[in-house]
Amino acid sequence: MARQLLITGATGTLGRALARICAVRGLDQHVTTRAELDIAKPDSVNAALDRHRPWAVINTAGYVRVADAEGEPERCFRENSEGAATLARACARQGIPFVTFSSDLVFDGRLGRAYVETDAPSPACVYGASKAEAERRVREVNPDALIIRTSAFFGPWDRYNFVYNTLSALASGQEVAAGVDCHISPTYVPDLVNATLDLLIDGESGIWHLANQGAVSWAEFARLSAIRAGFDPDRIVPEGADRTRVSTELASVHGGLLPPLASALDRFFMESEVPWRSEPVRPGW
Repeated sequence: MARQLLITGATGTLGRALARICAVRGLDQHVTTRAELDIAKPDSVNAALDRHRPWAVINTAGYVRVADAEGEPERCFRENSEGAATLARACARQGIPFVTFSSDLVFDGRLGRAYVETDAPSPACVYGASKAEAERRVREVNPDALIIRTSAFFGPWDRYNFVYNTLSALASGQEVAAGVDCHISPTYVPDLVNATLDLLIDGESGIWHLANQGAVSWAEFARLSAIRAGFDPDRIVPEGADRTRVSTELASVHGGLLPPLASALDRFFMESEVPWRSEPVRPGW
């Protein structure tokens, strides 16, 4: 029997997307729930690895509520830092390739240019600090691990992203307030997942930045989404200044590995399971 790819985080956006795209690509996989595999418990991790004997492990589990993390730092660090390190250590002991995801929030956004993989982390929030600590600990216990930093991801198969929330509000007749100061690198989930699988199969390791090319502010991102969906972009209301974080744009020393954001948005509307528009929109900006 062929060995499976083991994916943690069955209920999350990335876990579900990985399972879906693996099926399309013909990659046999098993996605675990927390009840089946608690990534922060060594006994649970070892039992799962012994049971499934995977050829690789991709970790998408963790604490994802950025704002709530400020009031729950212990839980955030347990799930993001301790969990990733526990999995990484177990995989290193068994010689199993390991992938985990990090975030642009390991940076404070004040560098003045796009961040690349070699820039030192400088988190400004609990969530970012937990991810920076996860990176450090994973690299310490498993130097061959592949760590994917990404940013503001959105996809066509779930409702837990900025684009869906923006379009849903516009569709219900509301205006949408969005920031104009902080620039981010939106990332289309199918592009992110396919590129991650490619890097894993190619045997890559270390930290890689994966984001679609084309940094925008949250307000610009909302306007681009609104225009493609046929909504009035003037219903996007610029939000007040926030000088604490200027830009967490991601670039890469490896070059642009993902397509431009314009292409990603076009494909979002072709592939979304929600019919956001009734009239075709010409591709492009």
